[in-house]
Amino acid sequence: MNARLFRMTLLVLMMWVSVVAWAQKFAILSDVHVTPGNVNDGKLREAVAEINAGDADAVLMTGDLTNEGSDEQLINVKSILDGITKPLYVIPGNHENNWSQSACKTFNDLWGNDRFVFTVGNLVVVGMNCGPFMKMGDGHIKQEDLIWLDQTLAREVKPGMRVLSINHYPILEDLDNYRDYVAVLKKYPVITHQCGHYHSWKQYETEGISGLMVRALDMGGDNHGYTLLDVDLHRNWIHVYDKRLGHEPELKYAYKINLDYDDGTVATVDKKVPDGFVIEKVFADDASIFTRVGIDKDCFYFGNSLGYCKAVDKATRQVRWQYKTDAMLFSRPAVAEKYVVLPTADKRLVWLNKKNGKQVYQYQAAGPYVADGVVFADVLYQGGYKTFQAWDINKRRMLWHFDSINNYCQAAPVVDGTDVIFGAWDTHLRVLNRYDGTLRWKWNNGKKANLLSPGNVVPVVTDDKVIIVAPDRVATALDRRDGHQIWREKNENKVRESLGESVDRKTAYAKTMDGELVAMSTEGNQYKLLWKADAQLGYEHAPCIVLERSGYVLMGSRRGVLAVIDLSTRELAFQYQLGNSEVNGFDVDKYTGDVYCSLIEGTVYRLRF
Repeated sequence: MNARLFRMTLLVLMMWVSVVAWAQKFAILSDVHVTPGNVNDGKLREAVAEINAGDADAVLMTGDLTNEGSDEQLINVKSILDGITKPLYVIPGNHENNWSQSACKTFNDLWGNDRFVFTVGNLVVVGMNCGPFMKMGDGHIKQEDLIWLDQTLAREVKPGMRVLSINHYPILEDLDNYRDYVAVLKKYPVITHQCGHYHSWKQYETEGISGLMVRALDMGGDNHGYTLLDVDLHRNWIHVYDKRLGHEPELKYAYKINLDYDDGTVATVDKKVPDGFVIEKVFADDASIFTRVGIDKDCFYFGNSLGYCKAVDKATRQVRWQYKTDAMLFSRPAVAEKYVVLPTADKRLVWLNKKNGKQVYQYQAAGPYVADGVVFADVLYQGGYKTFQAWDINKRRMLWHFDSINNYCQAAPVVDGTDVIFGAWDTHLRVLNRYDGTLRWKWNNGKKANLLSPGNVVPVVTDDKVIIVAPDRVATALDRRDGHQIWREKNENKVRESLGESVDRKTAYAKTMDGELVAMSTEGNQYKLLWKADAQLGYEHAPCIVLERSGYVLMGSRRGVLAVIDLSTRELAFQYQLGNSEVNGFDVDKYTGDVYCSLIEGTVYRLRF
């Protein structure tokens, strides 16, 4: 080869390497919603074959792989995605997180993690899980993931490199802590954020960061396909193509890369409270908290997203001890005289010594625990996966178990008289005999869909009635003796999973999806709306219990707002911005009368009034 030809060859090679470094192509699958044998099962297989035949550098799966997040569905869809011959990066969506048979563990077992980072050419691609985790709520980036994101990008992003951000939700108000997320992303040269969730195309912008919602596998009308994303860092352009199965790619968007970010502004609720109210943050964790708070004379207890159960001294606010499990915790620690009994998502009930947190005993279950248990007369009443159990806490002995449940239990049961009353995500509410676990009766709302079950509501129980709300947006009163339906309101208030009762048990309170409080009579045989108050929360779906206390009704929102209704006026007394994420629930300290609540973002508050 002569010198001139060698130089020309070298120049072409250098140009080719430069193009490779500055131009990347991705195939994006999102919202495939595969159950074994459904239409999308076959269409995803077709998409995999097309992607393998294409020229994408990598494949991104941005969530909602399944419909209910069951192990069967996850294993099936993984078997299909394993056929992809290109590098594949997968994160879960709300359908894997919100209704997970394994409490979000199986996804990590199958794919190794629920976040990823990789580099192709001069582009760092980073994606992570955004919930919502095991209950209805907004999306949420876990505290430890925000820390990981910042540390990872600081390490991976070198001068001249750019960042592509991936999530299931857009970086808008769909994420309760999206401002914290954006604050991290804006420290780095993020060219765009790609997501799914809405089954539609949409461009948007958040504080200067460009975002794009991409198509679902099934867009209706026999329109099945995926997204092709071409990133040209040399010319600073992004091209997005709609790739229908069996058709040529169609250009959907072309936009210039912009790294000129805006300053973000935060609107919050005024934190003034009336005289007599004291609201104080008593703990901030380094991880997210999905559990309510257990309380005894000296400590309060919670579980976090890193799998730690922590005991915090009420006086010093210091951690006395912590116990590590192998999965995120979703159940409130059950506090007894000598032990804290911890229901875990790694399929155990663990007895911990209250003084030092050392494990005393464990029971290995068939499935994860995500429900709150109730301790009554030294017996723990605990819902699990396809089971409900009663345990003698001191003797560490199971008294009875009821296993005719077709899905998992989530909310705390009500133990009253001889009854244990609870719902499950198999469409049924059940009443068991407290002493032997025999079924007294069960009821469902006539819906076959598990996602409309009374699975995450603590019932209101009176001498003669059981009152519930559910995702079907209807309140129902049942006869406590035999379970027959007494009344069912006509979806006039759009209630969901947030319920509570008055001290005298004559009123049931429910939070509506419009951010109101409705008061319903528990007396008589007809539905009776007593009054309604606007809590000014706007759109609401957080399944936080409603608590009446000392002449006030407390409500917690999906956005960290505490709303307090004055019973003397039946109007909003005040709001208080506790944080930006969902309030998990309220728990009363029987020793002091204080009210504790935790927020998903990892904080615990104490309320005195």
